[in-house]
Amino acid sequence: MKRAGRAGRKPKLTSADLKRIEQGLKQGPESLGYPIGLWTSQRVAHLIEQECGVRYTTTHVWRLLKQLGWSCQRPVGRALERDEKSIRRWKKRRWPTLKKTLNGKAKPSSSSTKAD
Repeated sequence: MKRAGRAGRKPKLTSADLKRIEQGLKQGPESLGYPIGLWTSQRVAHLIEQECGVRYTTTHVWRLLKQLGWSCQRPVGRALERDEKSIRRWKKRRWPTLKKTLNGKAKPSSSSTKAD
Protein backbone atom coordinates (compact mmCIF):
# COMPACT_ATOMS: atom_id res chain seq x y z
CA MET A 1 0.00 0.00 0.00
CA LYS A 2 1.29 3.45 -0.93
CA ARG A 3 1.36 6.20 1.68
CA ALA A 4 0.02 9.68 1.06
CA GLY A 5 2.64 12.28 0.22
CA ARG A 6 3.43 15.46 2.06
CA ALA A 7 0.50 17.86 2.22
CA GLY A 8 0.86 21.40 0.92
CA ARG A 9 3.44 23.06 -1.26
CA LYS A 10 6.99 21.84 -1.43
CA PRO A 11 9.42 24.16 0.35
CA LYS A 12 11.25 26.63 -1.88
CA LEU A 13 14.40 26.42 0.21
CA THR A 14 16.56 23.32 0.53
CA SER A 15 18.48 22.40 3.67
CA ALA A 16 21.63 23.73 1.96
CA ASP A 17 19.82 27.06 1.39
CA LEU A 18 18.87 27.23 5.07
CA LYS A 19 22.51 26.64 6.05
CA ARG A 20 23.62 29.48 3.74
CA ILE A 21 20.98 31.76 5.27
CA GLU A 22 22.15 30.91 8.78
CA GLN A 23 25.76 31.64 7.80
CA GLY A 24 24.62 35.00 6.43
CA LEU A 25 22.77 35.74 9.67
CA LYS A 26 25.91 34.99 11.67
CA GLN A 27 27.94 37.39 9.50
CA GLY A 28 25.56 40.19 10.44
CA PRO A 29 23.58 42.72 8.42
CA GLU A 30 26.71 44.80 7.84
CA SER A 31 27.78 42.15 5.30
CA LEU A 32 24.79 43.26 3.17
CA GLY A 33 25.79 46.91 3.51
CA TYR A 34 23.50 47.93 6.37
CA PRO A 35 25.06 50.49 8.72
CA ILE A 36 23.62 49.05 11.97
CA GLY A 37 24.13 45.48 13.18
CA LEU A 38 20.46 44.78 13.79
CA TRP A 39 18.47 42.17 11.88
CA THR A 40 14.91 43.08 10.94
CA SER A 41 12.47 40.87 9.07
CA GLN A 42 12.93 43.05 5.96
CA ARG A 43 16.69 42.66 6.15
CA VAL A 44 16.44 38.90 6.57
CA ALA A 45 14.07 38.77 3.58
CA HIS A 46 16.70 40.71 1.62
CA LEU A 47 19.37 38.20 2.72
CA ILE A 48 17.20 35.26 1.59
CA GLU A 49 16.58 36.88 -1.77
CA GLN A 50 20.31 37.63 -2.24
CA GLU A 51 21.46 34.15 -1.19
CA CYS A 52 18.72 31.95 -2.66
CA GLY A 53 16.76 34.08 -5.12
CA VAL A 54 13.51 33.46 -3.25
CA ARG A 55 11.15 36.21 -2.07
CA TYR A 56 9.26 35.81 1.19
CA THR A 57 6.90 38.03 3.15
CA THR A 58 8.17 39.31 6.48
CA THR A 59 5.67 37.05 8.25
CA HIS A 60 7.10 33.95 6.59
CA VAL A 61 10.63 35.17 7.30
CA TRP A 62 9.85 35.03 11.05
CA ARG A 63 8.61 31.45 10.61
CA LEU A 64 11.87 30.51 8.92
CA LEU A 65 13.89 32.19 11.66
CA LYS A 66 11.97 30.24 14.29
CA GLN A 67 12.60 27.05 12.33
CA LEU A 68 16.33 27.86 12.39
CA GLY A 69 16.21 28.43 16.15
CA TRP A 70 16.57 32.22 16.01
CA SER A 71 14.39 34.43 18.19
CA CYS A 72 13.48 38.10 18.39
CA GLN A 73 15.95 40.03 20.52
CA ARG A 74 16.02 43.65 21.57
CA PRO A 75 19.27 45.56 21.90
CA VAL A 76 20.34 46.25 25.47
CA GLY A 77 20.68 49.98 24.80
CA ARG A 78 23.48 50.69 27.25
CA ALA A 79 26.11 53.33 26.65
CA LEU A 80 29.54 52.07 25.59
CA GLU A 81 31.09 54.51 28.06
CA ARG A 82 29.17 52.94 30.96
CA ASP A 83 31.38 52.38 34.04
CA GLU A 84 30.08 49.21 35.72
CA LYS A 85 32.44 49.55 38.69
CA SER A 86 31.18 53.06 39.51
CA ILE A 87 27.57 51.96 39.16
CA ARG A 88 28.06 49.04 41.58
CA ARG A 89 29.76 51.37 44.08
CA TRP A 90 26.91 53.91 43.79
CA LYS A 91 24.29 51.21 44.29
CA LYS A 92 26.09 49.88 47.36
CA ARG A 93 26.86 53.20 49.09
CA ARG A 94 24.63 56.00 47.83
CA TRP A 95 21.37 54.25 46.90
CA PRO A 96 20.60 52.98 50.44
CA THR A 97 20.77 56.55 51.78
CA LEU A 98 18.35 57.78 49.12
CA LYS A 99 15.92 54.88 49.30
CA LYS A 100 12.85 55.49 51.44
CA THR A 101 12.29 52.86 54.10
CA LEU A 102 10.02 52.57 57.07
CA ASN A 103 11.62 52.67 60.48
CA GLY A 104 11.21 49.67 62.76
CA LYS A 105 7.65 50.68 63.69
CA ALA A 106 5.08 51.93 61.27
CA LYS A 107 3.99 55.49 62.01
CA PRO A 108 0.28 56.04 62.64
CA SER A 109 -1.78 57.56 59.86
CA SER A 110 -2.76 61.21 60.19
CA SER A 111 -6.31 60.21 59.31
CA SER A 112 -6.69 58.04 62.37
CA THR A 113 -10.32 57.51 63.42
CA LYS A 114 -9.47 56.77 67.05
CA ALA A 115 -10.99 59.15 69.59
CA ASP A 116 -8.40 60.69 71.89
